[in-house]
Amino acid sequence: MILPVCDHYSGVEVRMRKSLQLQAEMTQEFGACVFDVTLDCEDGAPVGGEIEHAHLVKEMALSSAPEARVAVRIHPVDHSSFADDVQLIVRPCHSKLKHVMVPKVEGLQDVQAAVKALDFAGAHHLPLHVLIESPTAVHHAFEIAAHPRVQSLSFGLMDFVSSHGGAIPSTGMGIQGQFTHPLVLRAKLEIASACHAHGKVPSHCVVTEFSDLQAIKTAASAAARELGYTRMWSIHPSQIRPVVEAMAPTVHEVEQAASLIDAAIHADWAPVSHGGQLHDRASYRFFWHVLERAFQTGRHLPDSVQMFFGERHA
Repeated sequence: MILPVCDHYSGVEVRMRKSLQLQAEMTQEFGACVFDVTLDCEDGAPVGGEIEHAHLVKEMALSSAPEARVAVRIHPVDHSSFADDVQLIVRPCHSKLKHVMVPKVEGLQDVQAAVKALDFAGAHHLPLHVLIESPTAVHHAFEIAAHPRVQSLSFGLMDFVSSHGGAIPSTGMGIQGQFTHPLVLRAKLEIASACHAHGKVPSHCVVTEFSDLQAIKTAASAAARELGYTRMWSIHPSQIRPVVEAMAPTVHEVEQAASLIDAAIHADWAPVSHGGQLHDRASYRFFWHVLERAFQTGRHLPDSVQMFFGERHA
């Protein structure tokens, strides 16, 4: 399953509008949509202003361009505003939305409740993205990922650390601790493994040091190359490009993949000796995924494989 490698969250009106404008500009630049814009009702809505915020998000989604990739994060299924979000946003906007993010899912029952509400609102086609934010949710990650409506699991770092009642130090939320503390690292690996077991997309958590671009690059590279994540959150526009760059294959990886796929085609997908190594259909699948990711991140594709990916969206 292929999704844009970055999921950008925004909940303030001026930033939501700028995010959609930036998405259009970068789609033109890259020739592919490299990030989703998720309009945030959970953290974006002020306490007591949830209804007004839902109407704002509805207007934003309905007025978005036809080619835009827009999603919405609604309140948790046990929150008093959940039903309002579904009726005020999902019901009128489901044809414009790419997915709905449901936070604080603890188990399969929460997924089923969300699906029932979306279906009742006429959004039978909309996939769910699920935010895993507690030890209980991590424990149920595999069964959550197995649900056919779930498209992606995201890791909620700060709530996960907080849910341990001080047993994980605050450093576990920082750029160093989130990749070294055993409980945090285990949770990330469980989520990635659950997603890959069921063909879903693992989405890595935010980096709280949002103004430190090197921290973003470091985290995104580690998430992609060490933990198996193929997507990552952004909470500031400056984080988008570093995430896309880190999630994209290198020029060498793209050239290697294209060369091998070209050799496989000429061999009618039989095993080949290429670059001093034996390759068969297992490695062909791997290198095909490299080319898919290159296309999705706007990388240049060699002429030998461009025909398989059609025209870019520029």
